[in-house]
Amino acid sequence: MKTKYISIWLLGLLCVFHTSCEDRLDIPKHGNMGSQEDFYQTDDDALQALASLYTSWGDNYYNWFYVKNLLADDVWCSGGSRGDNASMEQLNEYTFDTDHGMIAEFYAGMYSIIYKANLIIDFLAPDTEVKKRAVAEAKFYRAWSTFELVTLFGTAPVVDHLLAPDEYRLGNSTPEELWQFIEGDLQEAIDSNALPSKSHVNDTETGIRVTREVAQAMLGKAYLFQGKHSDAADMLDKVIESGKYALYQGDYDKLLHVEANGSSESMLEVQKRNDSEQAWNQMTMTFLMQGWRTDKLNHSGEAAEVIAQGTYGFMNPRRSLYDAFVAMEGEEGYRLKSTMRTSEQMAAFGVTLQTGASWIGHEGLYMWKNRTLKEDCIYDASYFQALQYIHLRVMRYAEVLLLAAEAHVVGGSADKAGKYINEIRDRARLTPLTSVTLEDVKREKRLELCLESVRFQDLVRWGDAETVMGEQGKEIPSFSATGVEILFRNSVYGFKAKHNLLPIPRKEMELNPHMEQNPYW
Repeated sequence: MKTKYISIWLLGLLCVFHTSCEDRLDIPKHGNMGSQEDFYQTDDDALQALASLYTSWGDNYYNWFYVKNLLADDVWCSGGSRGDNASMEQLNEYTFDTDHGMIAEFYAGMYSIIYKANLIIDFLAPDTEVKKRAVAEAKFYRAWSTFELVTLFGTAPVVDHLLAPDEYRLGNSTPEELWQFIEGDLQEAIDSNALPSKSHVNDTETGIRVTREVAQAMLGKAYLFQGKHSDAADMLDKVIESGKYALYQGDYDKLLHVEANGSSESMLEVQKRNDSEQAWNQMTMTFLMQGWRTDKLNHSGEAAEVIAQGTYGFMNPRRSLYDAFVAMEGEEGYRLKSTMRTSEQMAAFGVTLQTGASWIGHEGLYMWKNRTLKEDCIYDASYFQALQYIHLRVMRYAEVLLLAAEAHVVGGSADKAGKYINEIRDRARLTPLTSVTLEDVKREKRLELCLESVRFQDLVRWGDAETVMGEQGKEIPSFSATGVEILFRNSVYGFKAKHNLLPIPRKEMELNPHMEQNPYW
């Protein structure tokens, strides 16, 4: 009965909590208003607090996803017209400054997750199994958020406890301090023995929450980002050798859809549920924004039957990504056709551009892996297509294999590097590599994980960002019946040295005299 309660809590309450636990506690109880100290006492209190943490994490997904993918070189910002979303265009074209709203929200959002984690860590005595697990999960999410801060902002402050009023204006931390903090939290979560492992590779219930192997995967990733290749290889090997996760062997082009929710490949994802009575509590703009600009398209045949229309047309693939696929797989590559389609292939499917229409940020290529399907919708709301119950992917097992392959290429076993990367290639129906270089890993990772929120941080840590994205935003294409042409040009554009770290948001600098801005901003 207890297990059933936890499962229902995670599938339900995680998706519908929109008010923090501590806010809900501001209700008189037998004449006593209560306090935070009064609340964090029981197992039920621990579960409610953890639900609030998971909700805060999930609420930040949209901004997390779009900021990181717009900064990378996989997609154009796109949309219905030039200026449809100026903030997103600024990210994609490198014209943003220290006052950019989405960057400010990202920064604040990571600290909102850390705050919810600190409530649990500081107030909850780990004197039951439920409370121990809650504390371990809180440490994981505190580390996860800090990882995003150090890899994107570099010098954000470490916040390792609930701050007193005289501590609100912390100064910068060094990257070394942030990495040490991340390693400590993840290692403590692992060593607590409070995080369970899945019972088998297809155990969907245990995998709903953070497992021991997910914490190990995150620690391995943290090691790799610091250049600790041997440590990363050892930690990531543990995840792989556990046998608790595996590449999804269903339809590859359904990997980011409901069909693969909670699959053997799912490491970390924000839960959604197919509940028509709570549909609007599941709402997310994530898929509404990414779906093809259907008011510019004709749909017939199979497309009319399966595609959920009423989406906004952002995030269209770049020709450079398509060319990278073709170079590895050929024009008929299995993974390529499961990831994106040409306008000719789309016409065969039943999708064509309307007469006289043009589509900004488009090169005649359509992202396929995340296409909006009617089967993924709680309601097929063509007037506002934001009611999907696709789990929001954060990390999948393919990333773990590729992280491990990289770690072994640089500081481990050549045989293991080949084994791990060839698992990815085998599913993609490609011939195995007999030897593996770092460049092989880079190419494989770009194709396998395109538009999955990892590319930008990889390019920065590899030192490739300025070479790859130095011209990004210079020219903006548009697609019409006459082909692709350049309609807009920027005088300021492209990744520069200063973009290796995002700016500390201006409002943070104005409120905190102890903070110093990142270089060149």
